[in-house]
Amino acid sequence: MRNAVAAEWVKLRSIRSTWLCLAGGVLVSVLGAITLGGAAAMEQPPVQATEPAVSVMLFSQYASITLAVLAVTTEYASGTIRPTLQAVPVRGRMLAAKSIVVAPVLFATGVLTGAVAALCTYLVLLAPVFPAPPFLAPAEAAADLLRLGVFHALIGVLAVGVSTALRGSAGALAVLFMVTLGLPLLLVMTGGAVAMEVALRLPTFAGMAFLESTDNLTGGLLPYPPGEGLAWLAVWTALALAAGHAVLRRRDA
Repeated sequence: MRNAVAAEWVKLRSIRSTWLCLAGGVLVSVLGAITLGGAAAMEQPPVQATEPAVSVMLFSQYASITLAVLAVTTEYASGTIRPTLQAVPVRGRMLAAKSIVVAPVLFATGVLTGAVAALCTYLVLLAPVFPAPPFLAPAEAAADLLRLGVFHALIGVLAVGVSTALRGSAGALAVLFMVTLGLPLLLVMTGGAVAMEVALRLPTFAGMAFLESTDNLTGGLLPYPPGEGLAWLAVWTALALAAGHAVLRRRDA
């Protein structure tokens, strides 16, 4: 397993798309957090600087998703999946190695990007144009950033499972977009009680509950505790990995 993980790490950091996705994630997080923070500071000051950085996960998650998808599908597109599977013939071990590499990278990225976004938001909101200066509660900020890292790690591993099952970048990204944003929005728009309950348990809303984000379509905290949100997110991640493993075992490269 150690050799498989080392090989996956070399491949991940050697792909140009990895660095482009990381840079895109930082850009989206910083600009999005400043925008959300500025709006919140005008309406309900003062603002805890990490709150906008957490809320922008609705958009920044797609940088993590794209990174994880390309970590898998690039090998299928280039044909390098064949020597990978020859070197690691146990399919589950290869999938586990990819997940083990992607998860800590995205965890660290989520924490550091969130910290940069929060700091930039804090500095911008100090401008005299805003009615009240922002604040940073150290304990709350640390908890927000750690949870943000966990969310990005799990959503990335979920994307690894889906892309392993589908093997193509376009198909995997389309399915992940629908599962994380398209389908939840459609269900919320129906206005039905059952549809709303289903939408609130899908990955993005589960992540919002885990992060205790109030900047969501419900207009407040989601109606279940952060621990349940984490549990739902973990369940979806496990199901995606199981689907990827099942397809990987049945189909050759």
